[in-house]
Amino acid sequence: MSEESQQFEPEPDVEAHALHVEHGDARGRLALQMMRQVRDSMNHVIQLLEEGDTARATRQLVDLVSHKRSMSDELEDLTGARVLEGVFDGQFMVGSDGVRYKVSENYASKSKMVEGDILKLTIKADGTYLYKQIGPISRKRLIGRLGTDSSTNEAVVICGDDVYKVLTASVSYFKGVPGDEVVVLVPESDRCIWAAVDNIVRGT
Repeated sequence: MSEESQQFEPEPDVEAHALHVEHGDARGRLALQMMRQVRDSMNHVIQLLEEGDTARATRQLVDLVSHKRSMSDELEDLTGARVLEGVFDGQFMVGSDGVRYKVSENYASKSKMVEGDILKLTIKADGTYLYKQIGPISRKRLIGRLGTDSSTNEAVVICGDDVYKVLTASVSYFKGVPGDEVVVLVPESDRCIWAAVDNIVRGT
C-alpha cells in the first residue's frame, strides 16, 4: 500500500472535545429535568383524579399538554431530533401535523399494528425514523380466508361479508397462499379497511 493511499486520523483537539462533552452533558441534564417535570405533573393529575377533583385534574392536563408542546420544541433544538405523535392508518402514521409518514411493513407486521393505534415518531438529525407504539387500541380477533383482490392483485382476508386489506410483509412472513385460514386483529369497536395478521393456518 502506497503512502499516498493511506489516510490518518488528525490529532484530537482536546479543547474542542472537552467542550463537546460538556455541551452533551448539559443537554442530557436538561432533557432529564424536563422528563422529571412531566412525570411529576402526571403523578399530580393521577392524585387529583383519585381524590375526585376532576376539574383541577382537567386543568392540569391542559397545562401539561401545552407544556409538552413547548418541551418538544426545546428537545428538538437541543438534539436536532423531531418528535411527533400520530395514528396508524394501516400503512402510514398520520401525524399531528397532518402529514402521512410511511411505516415499515416489516415493523408494522412484527408489531401486529392495528388501525387506530397511537404511535410516536422520532425523526433523528440524520433523517432516521424511529417508531414506537404508545397507545394500542382495543382489538378483537377474527377468522377468515386469505384471498386476492382481483383489481389490485393484493392480498386480502375475507371474514364473512367483510373484506380486509393486509400487509404483504405479513402474508410473506407466514408464507400464506390463497385459501389459507387467517386469524386477524381489527379494532374492537370501529370499522376498518386494514387488518393485522395474527397467524395463518395452512389450508387443507
